[in-house]
Amino acid sequence: MVHVVYDTSEIDFAKPGKQHYQVAFHLDSSWGYSLVPLTVVNGLQGPAKKNVVAIGGTHGNEYEGQVSVKRLCHDLDPATMRGRVILIPQLSESACVANARESPLDRVNMNRAFPGNPRGTISYRISDFVKTCIFPQVQVVLDIHSGGNEAVFPLCSSFHPIPDPEQRAETVKVSQLFDTPFILLYSSQMASGLLTDEAEAMGKITIGGEFGFAESTHRKGTLHAYEGIKNVLRHYGLLPGEVVKIDPARLAAPRFVQAVNLEDYIACPRNGVWEPAVELGIDVQEGDLLGRLHDFFDHSSEPLEIRAHRSGVVSMLHFAAQCKKGLTLYVIAQEVQL
Repeated sequence: MVHVVYDTSEIDFAKPGKQHYQVAFHLDSSWGYSLVPLTVVNGLQGPAKKNVVAIGGTHGNEYEGQVSVKRLCHDLDPATMRGRVILIPQLSESACVANARESPLDRVNMNRAFPGNPRGTISYRISDFVKTCIFPQVQVVLDIHSGGNEAVFPLCSSFHPIPDPEQRAETVKVSQLFDTPFILLYSSQMASGLLTDEAEAMGKITIGGEFGFAESTHRKGTLHAYEGIKNVLRHYGLLPGEVVKIDPARLAAPRFVQAVNLEDYIACPRNGVWEPAVELGIDVQEGDLLGRLHDFFDHSSEPLEIRAHRSGVVSMLHFAAQCKKGLTLYVIAQEVQL
């Protein structure tokens, strides 16, 4: 049974077993609500080392997180579990329904809305709910993303540079539980208001990640997201059993790569049609051809060749063929030992 709650104090975070909720947030311009799905699972075997929240649908056109977290809402059995797991498969429910990066209700990107505002528009009120009601219940925050229709990444879990050594060491350990080919340390300077920034600042062990692209449900990305979340639960004793190898065909350990400075995110120099010339995840040398930018106002013109500004790993490429001046065209990350 799913309970619709109009007052967030009605959510019983301590009740044993599994409780499904839809949290009602008033629409800004009409009568009615956006109903955000939320499941709370309290294991019947006692407490665990840490409690966990897993979130999908921070961006509505990224589906691997939505599907993985929804499956866990059904699959997790409190009779075999310890501790508390909170599952939110569609954080920006209105964006998910609209298949959009931003909510159509207030044109706000949920991943730019933190720490939120209890008197703001609907995205800011949902963000405030997460910060004030959800984050205090857990010590571990998992925010599952993919490239949507903006970018394509090699499968990776991710986190920001973290100054606290103990928090950083535990984050490094947890990031490996998703068993992705890459683990990306990325810049927190690219934007303000990120969910993961807020959780990290509160001392949470916080993992993001890119598990697909193209507004699809990437089979392998969904597998790594679903099993990766379960591995985190196993790691902290919420689920019984040992951590599993998600991709047994890949013998190599995940590679840590970093792009932590703004100048690592190369902007498209002009409007054009983008033709990539390399595969994601490969190693390139400075000066290697990455792609071509075509101008169709003069179809006889030479394309603009885009070449690597440094050596490293191709860790992001613009996905859509049409790229506008100023959008991030590519990222070359550099391998780092952690």
